Amino acid sequence: MHKTYNEIIQIAGDVITVEAVDVGYGELAEVQTRAGMSLAQVIRLDGARVSLQVLEGSRGVSTNDKVRFLRHPMQVSFSENLLGRIFTGSGKPRDHGPALMDNLISISGPSVNPAKRIVPRNMIRTGVPMIDVFNSLVESQKLPIFSVAGEPYNPLLARIAMQAEVDLIILGGMGLKYDDYLFFRDTLEQHGSLSKSIFFIHTASDPTVECLLVPDMCLAVAEQFALQGKRVLVLLTDMTNFCDSLKEVAITMEQIPSNRGYPGDLYSQLAKRYEKAVDFDSAGSITVLAVTTMPGDDVTHPVPDNTGYITEGQFYLKGGRIEPFGSLSRLKQQVNGKTRDDHRAIMDRMIQLYAQYRETLEKRSMGFRMSAWDEKLLRYGQRFEKEMMDLSVNIPLEKALDLGWDILSEMFEPAEVGMKTVLVEKYWWKK
Repeated sequence: MHKTYNEIIQIAGDVITVEAVDVGYGELAEVQTRAGMSLAQVIRLDGARVSLQVLEGSRGVSTNDKVRFLRHPMQVSFSENLLGRIFTGSGKPRDHGPALMDNLISISGPSVNPAKRIVPRNMIRTGVPMIDVFNSLVESQKLPIFSVAGEPYNPLLARIAMQAEVDLIILGGMGLKYDDYLFFRDTLEQHGSLSKSIFFIHTASDPTVECLLVPDMCLAVAEQFALQGKRVLVLLTDMTNFCDSLKEVAITMEQIPSNRGYPGDLYSQLAKRYEKAVDFDSAGSITVLAVTTMPGDDVTHPVPDNTGYITEGQFYLKGGRIEPFGSLSRLKQQVNGKTRDDHRAIMDRMIQLYAQYRETLEKRSMGFRMSAWDEKLLRYGQRFEKEMMDLSVNIPLEKALDLGWDILSEMFEPAEVGMKTVLVEKYWWKK
C-alpha cells in the first residue's frame, strides 16, 4: 500500500521536504498539486526528513499538497518500440507519440560486474579519418570530447551517429538549445538513421532536475539492448551541463561546496555514468562518447579535470578540428594492429611530420629562412589539414590510409619518411 503524506514542510527551488518513514534513497513519489500530478525522486534522507527533487519543477507546488511514495525507483520502458522515438529527460514522449509503459526497468542499477567484462578488442568505424586512423574508437570505450563553446561538437556527434558501424545509437541531450535538438532530429531523420536511434532530450527550457536523469535513462536502456547482443553507442552532450545541474541542486540542498562550487562527490557522479561502458563476454557492448565543454578552454576546470581521471583518453576539438596533439585514445593499440599492416606506421609518421610542420610555422612566423625541407613540410601540413583533419572529410579507413600514402608520396621521397622498406614497396606510389 502506498502511503500518502498531506504536508510539505519545506520548498527550496525544485526540492521539497516531507516527514516520512520507510522511504528508500532514489525512491519515486507522486506530488498531487492543483495543476495535476508531478513525479519526484528522493535525494536525501535525514532521519524522518525526506528531501525530493520535483522532476517538472516546483512551480505550483504548495505546502498542503499531497505526496505519495511509489515504493520503486525511477523507471523507463524498454522494448523495440523505443527505436525511432524521442523522449524528454523524464522519459515522456517528446515526439507526440504514445507513452510507453510496458516492461519498465530501473535506471539506477550498478555498473557491470568485472567478471562479465572482456578486454576491448573491436574497432568502431566512424568515417572520420582523425578518429579512425589516428585515435581509433574501440567498443566499450568511454571517451569525452573536450571542447569550448562554439566548436562544432554537435555536428561531429551527428556525423558519428549517422556513420558509426554499430547496431544502435542512443543520444542523450542535456541543456540543449532547441535548435540543436531540431538539428539532431532532422539530420538523422533525413539520413535515415533515426530508425536505429533513441533520443532522450533535455532542452535549456526544461526543468533543471530532468537534466540529471538523461545519462541514467540512456545507459539503462543501452544496457538492456547490449544484453540482447546489440553493439550500442551512447552519445551524450553536454556533460558540463549535467554537472552544472548537480551543482545547482547541491546549492539548493545547502551542501558544503567543493572546487568552484561543485559538489564534493562530482567524481563519483561522473564515474557512476562512465563506468557503464562495457563489452559483455557473451552479449553486446556499450560505448560512451560524451561532450565535455571547458569554460574558458580551461582543462583544469573541475568537470574536464575529474573526467580525465575516469575516461580512457579524450578527443580534443579545437579550431573546428580534432586536434592531434590534444587527443588520445588509450585503447587504440588494442585494434589498430588488426586493421591493415600499414595502419600504425601511417598513424605515427604522419603525426611526426605534422609536428615538424607546426615547428616550421613558428620558424616562419619569426622570420627564419625556409629550407627546401621546410617548404616540403609546409606543403605537407596544408594538405594534411585540408584532406584529413577537416571534419567534413568522410572516407572509410582503408581509403584514408591510401590517402595518407598519396600525400606522403607527393611531398617526399621514400627515404625521407623513415618507413619500413616492406611497407614502402607495397604502398608507395608517385603521381
